[in-house]
Amino acid sequence: MSAAVFDEVLLRAATGRRATFAVRNPLGRLHEFDPAAWCRDELPGDAMLLDRCAGPVLDVGCGPGRLVGALAAAGHTALGIDLSPVAVRLTRRRGAAAVRRDVFGAVPGAGRWRDVLLADGNIGIGGDPARLIRRCRQLLAPGGRLHVELAPPGSPSWSGRATVQTTAGPGAVLPWAALSIDDVEAPAARAAMLVLDVRTEAGRWFATLTPR
Repeated sequence: MSAAVFDEVLLRAATGRRATFAVRNPLGRLHEFDPAAWCRDELPGDAMLLDRCAGPVLDVGCGPGRLVGALAAAGHTALGIDLSPVAVRLTRRRGAAAVRRDVFGAVPGAGRWRDVLLADGNIGIGGDPARLIRRCRQLLAPGGRLHVELAPPGSPSWSGRATVQTTAGPGAVLPWAALSIDDVEAPAARAAMLVLDVRTEAGRWFATLTPR
């Protein structure tokens, strides 16, 4: 997806204007997100995710920095990466560190992160959860952990090219995916990762993975 599409959505949400963001998957189902929620300081369920982090922490697809900002405020060494320059700028305004990077490209500290986060639907980045998990494994320090937010039990998992819909209407097509908590074992195994545990809070579902 062009970073410009995401930039516009974040700018609208961060300034209190109406912002919509959704993706229509290859099966025709619409998945809606709340950009205003991304810009808040905290969402229900965040504490369960952040409490698992011992640091240093890499937040992949950090958006406007809700999570990396909370980690920094708690005294953790944390870095957010995102393709959107607006996301990076908003994260830095929170007093947190962020750089514009593609997770599949050169990432600072690769192989040294104690914890890596994939929250807020970011398991969909690149349209191939196994490939993304494998890449995150490469970013982890030995014995590190990947914390992934997943779709609830009973939700369909899918991957493919999805159409983005924003306030301006249908737009870019991007490779994206959704992964149900029911289905995490298979892509984790393909990435040589072990699922340590799964948990839920406030209607959100998380899994923690570690290299085999």
